[in-house]
Parts: sequence; C-alpha cells; structure tokens
Amino acid sequence: MAEEKKLLKVTIDNITVEVEPGTTILMAARKIGGDIVPPTMCYYSKLQNTGGYCRTCLVRVAAGSTADPRPMPKLVASCRTAVMDGMIVENITNPAVLEARKGVVEFLLLNHPLDCPVCDQAGECDLQDLSYEHGAEATRYEFKRRTFERIDIGPYIQLHMTRCILCYRCVHTANQVAGNREHGVLDRGDHAQIATYIQKSLESPMIGNVIDVCPVGALTDRTFRFKNRVWFTKPVDAHRDCPHCKGKVRLWMRGDDVLRVTARKDQFGEVEEWICNECRFEKKQVSDWVIEGPTRLDRHSVINAGHYEKIEKPQEFLTEVMHGHAARILLDIHAVSDVNMVDLNVINGPATNATFNGNPKAVGTNVTDVKEGKGRNVAGTDSTNPNTP
Repeated sequence: MAEEKKLLKVTIDNITVEVEPGTTILMAARKIGGDIVPPTMCYYSKLQNTGGYCRTCLVRVAAGSTADPRPMPKLVASCRTAVMDGMIVENITNPAVLEARKGVVEFLLLNHPLDCPVCDQAGECDLQDLSYEHGAEATRYEFKRRTFERIDIGPYIQLHMTRCILCYRCVHTANQVAGNREHGVLDRGDHAQIATYIQKSLESPMIGNVIDVCPVGALTDRTFRFKNRVWFTKPVDAHRDCPHCKGKVRLWMRGDDVLRVTARKDQFGEVEEWICNECRFEKKQVSDWVIEGPTRLDRHSVINAGHYEKIEKPQEFLTEVMHGHAARILLDIHAVSDVNMVDLNVINGPATNATFNGNPKAVGTNVTDVKEGKGRNVAGTDSTNPNTP
C-alpha cells in the first residue's frame, strides 16, 4: 500500500487550506480562489521555470512555519516560495503588500504606452486589470518612454516591443511548446528587448501560442488586427480533428464570421490546451469546426457583457394585434446594401468604406500601422501618434 503524503496546512488571509509538499504560496491561494489570489504577469503554471520576474505576486509571510514561527524579513514572490506546515501568509489583508504592489505596477507602466483605445489586447489585457486594481492615479516618471518600431516576425505575428513588459512568457513558450526558439531577450538593463536575431522570422508550427501567453498587446495576431473589439464578439467553444494538436479551441465570432481563433483559457487566464498554427490562423470558416456551444467565462471580464444566456424573451404581440396574420417584410435591406455580404474573416486588415460599397475584398490602413521612416520613434511616445513608426 502506497504511503500517503503528509499534507501541509497554510493560512492565507485567515483562510486555511491543506496542500501537498512543494506547493507554492500562489498555487495554494489558487486552490482557495477568489480575491486572495495574488495577480501574476510572468508566472504561468503550464510552463516550467516561469515566475520571479515581475514581482506583482508579492506577499508577506507573517509566520514561516509551526517549527519556526518567525516572520520573513521581506516580502516574497508567492510564485517562487514554497509553503511550510503552519505558514501564515498575508496578501490583501496587509496594507504593506498592497502598497508594494502599487509600486510594482508603477514600474511596469514606466515605458508602457497608453494606447488602450487602439490596442487589440484591450478588454482582455492583464495589465489593464492590474493597473485598474492596484495602479496609481498618475505616473511620477518624467523622462521620455522608450519606443520601438513594430516588426512583423513572421506571416502571422506582429511584435510591438513598445508595449512589452519583459515577462519572458513568450520565450519559455517557444522553448517548451514550439520546440524551436528563434527569439529571446537581447541587450541588458533598460535596453533589454524581445527580438529575433537579424530580423529572423518565427516559423514553428506551434509558435502562435506566444500570442495567447502574452499578458499585454506586444504580440498580436496579424489576421485579427483592427478587425473588431473582443467585447463585440461572441466566444464559442469548438473542436476539429487536427493532426498537429488536440484541436480544442475558442472561436471569436461576429455573426457567422470567425474573426479569430485562440486556445481555451481557464479562470486564471492560462491556456488549457496548446493549439497549432493551422487551427489558429488557417481555419476561419464555421464549416471547419464542430461547434460545442457558447463559452462560459469564469473570469470577470468585459467580454461577459455580450453573453445572453437563459434569458426570458418578452411576449410577441404583433401577430395577436394583426388577428393571427404574420408580419410581412416591408423592406429587404439585402437588396439595397452589401453590408451583410462582407466576410470579415477573409480580409487582411480593417474594413473601410470601399469594403461595403461593391468591393468586399478592400481593406483600409489604420493610422497606428503607418510607419513613417525608419528607426525608433522620435516624434511621439506611443502608438496613438500617427507619426509613430
């Protein structure tokens, strides 16, 4: 008979939970759930050797263990600190932790542009949520923010290094999931950046997963850029028989158009099953998938605003008023408009007037994508400036 593992008791914000030896404080907090789970920007439970970079998950250990109840002298990163039996941890109940987290967020936003209105990550951005919950009202930073030129690092992915917070998630994903890392961190200190060597392209058949793990809008899907806002789309779970991955995905639809395909994520925003580039970028027709049903989002998100499930429809009185006669169509809009004849999932950029006026393949150019000259941006500090390269 196998010997049972001794469970360790840890108390986090006055809530006690039993976990196995080797469990980190962060994973113990996730077992409890709710608001006491520390935020994370660099840690990813599906990837090895992550965590310890961003320091947003700092907590205070008020008592190290039953054997040694002394508190730890400094705040610790919960994603890298293992629990001990009898450990007492303070997260949201300790003002010093919240103040330290506020300072960490301020550092993360030093160089991050305030371009949420034009960023495709808006509405599902971890940094947006973090800055709203723990950020300061204004920045004390007086110097110019560093800016970079946007780079297409392959046929499907665009790198906007100006938004990057150096969480290293994409590097670990390329190493462990894609199996062929062609990019990494170049330079050091305030010059450090995610980049490929000599503008090399990312060609791995699983490299699209770096888009899903990016907590900000630094790595974006070129097939989806500026096509729609996520809160205007409806997430639907679907699957297909794929020879490269398990084929379990989430379709983001607007009507009958599949605007983008992503991996399914759990309540902590982490990918459940990695998907291949073929599923992500090349299968944009409803007929390519077996639809399972609307996605049930566990996280608090603006995307939930578009979910209308189990609603009671008001009673229709028109037929009753017309003494049992069905209503007739007074105007067929399809006869006078080509709006519904446009398939947004097959165009390569944002729709424009010409798209709906007889040329359904026409695409426009967003001003934030216009590259004026070469090199780093000297005219503006963020991508909302039309002169930003």
